Amino acid sequence: MSHRNAPLTPTGRLRLARCIVEQNWPLRRAADRYGVSITTAQRWAQRYREYGKDGMVDRSSRPHLCPTQLDRRTERRILGLRVSRRWGPQRIAYRLRLNPSTVHKVLRRYQAPPLAWTDPATGARLRARPTPRRYEHEAPGDLVHVDVKKLGRIPDGGGHRVHGRAKGNRVKGTARPGMACVHNAVDDHSRLAYSEVLPDEKKETTAAFWKRANAYFTDRGVTVKRVLTDNGSAYRSKVFAEALGEVVHKRTRPYRPQTNGKVERYNRTLEQEWAYAKPYASEAERVAALPAFLHTYNHHRGHTALKGASPASRVPNLRGDNT
Repeated sequence: MSHRNAPLTPTGRLRLARCIVEQNWPLRRAADRYGVSITTAQRWAQRYREYGKDGMVDRSSRPHLCPTQLDRRTERRILGLRVSRRWGPQRIAYRLRLNPSTVHKVLRRYQAPPLAWTDPATGARLRARPTPRRYEHEAPGDLVHVDVKKLGRIPDGGGHRVHGRAKGNRVKGTARPGMACVHNAVDDHSRLAYSEVLPDEKKETTAAFWKRANAYFTDRGVTVKRVLTDNGSAYRSKVFAEALGEVVHKRTRPYRPQTNGKVERYNRTLEQEWAYAKPYASEAERVAALPAFLHTYNHHRGHTALKGASPASRVPNLRGDNT
């Protein structure tokens, strides 16, 4: 679009071109008359000969060929991962081996809303949320987040994800499967995770889980100094305090689960990539798939907060252990 101080507007270009084409003015005379260069006068005269009055408007500056432009197939893969996995630009870039800025431009060009503006369950657009306060401890073991994620057990033969809700929600002749408690421990610095599926969240069960989780971190060269939990009764018990020993115990503020946000985010990853990643035929089948998920999460899965690296890459003893 021509600006207000341009030597020629579309109307001025038309007058210039008509002087040259219809009235046979020399190029130099026409250029002097309208205060432009000879090449400019020649260009508008040529466009008038080819396109007439319609050729006097501005053209797009977009090039005819873009050899380095991303192909449509890759763009469809980016949008597919955004819709199906709800991944951000960085994680999509790690999967497709692209630059995160390239992925961001594709999502913006197709007007994909930021994930923070959408509902995690339905994908519906929400109002923009305030920027959260983020922190990260300097070394593995400085802080370990501990929490429990409850999941409905899968009946033998499969639930509604296998048979559909109309049939899968009815359990005839037997008691309902009940709930399984997935106890999780996530290191704040490395995001190294340890999980177990246990029948309940009683204080004895929680204390026994922490002993095994602490042994897991110790075997990998991580000395746990602090543990952060919510204010559940099991975590406030003497049994759990005895299991912690010399480890400092910190608890979140009431009704502030975001304080324990790293393990809360891990719980969501656990749901999406293990618990509900596929239709399992039984609870035993799902429990059997947990070790494989943990190995992938700790050693192979790129973490956006770690710039695409795996949690094991931040634990000195596990670097290179990707078997």
